[in-house]
Amino acid sequence: MFLENTVNHKEQFGWIEVICGSMFSGKTEELIRRLKRAQFAKQKVEIFKPSIDTRYDEEMVVSHDANEIRSTPVPAAANIAILAQGCDVVGIDEAQFFDDEIVKICNDLANQGIRVIVAGLDMDFKGNPFGPMPALMATAEYVTKVHAVCTRTGNLANYSFRKTDNDKLVMLGETEEYEPLSRAAYYHAMRKDQEKK
Repeated sequence: MFLENTVNHKEQFGWIEVICGSMFSGKTEELIRRLKRAQFAKQKVEIFKPSIDTRYDEEMVVSHDANEIRSTPVPAAANIAILAQGCDVVGIDEAQFFDDEIVKICNDLANQGIRVIVAGLDMDFKGNPFGPMPALMATAEYVTKVHAVCTRTGNLANYSFRKTDNDKLVMLGETEEYEPLSRAAYYHAMRKDQEKK
């Protein structure tokens, strides 16, 4: 269970929280929950997402269960550093789509006393660590790994299996293109795909 840091006014540093897991695991839902609690506490909150993520809405961060919160789409991580000044809390969704500069920016924001909450896929569809997520997880004070339910076995799922024949690393999609799988189901699905080729 994640517990928020207690506020020590003598220590003027923030911290980084990372929420990671597969697709359909509730990462964005948990991000929105934490950000709405901060807003309710009258903290100054800014939310960012990569401008390439237009699946549900151009500006809103939207979870698969249609929970949403207003955000600022940005083309690169560098924009976050400029727009986040004066905030108490910064939320970043789909962090795996940002360049590696996101790691430095999150650490700089935390060093300025800002609570930084980052959500993203920890692995790509090939089962490899995704973009800047491993470095963010390594430097974060708190890491929460959430799981989906495997569509084939009903077990916990931590892999995002791509159902379409597309090898591009970044491909936005939903249930038509992806399904969450357990380790065993993912292994069998990948082996089956290899046999087809």
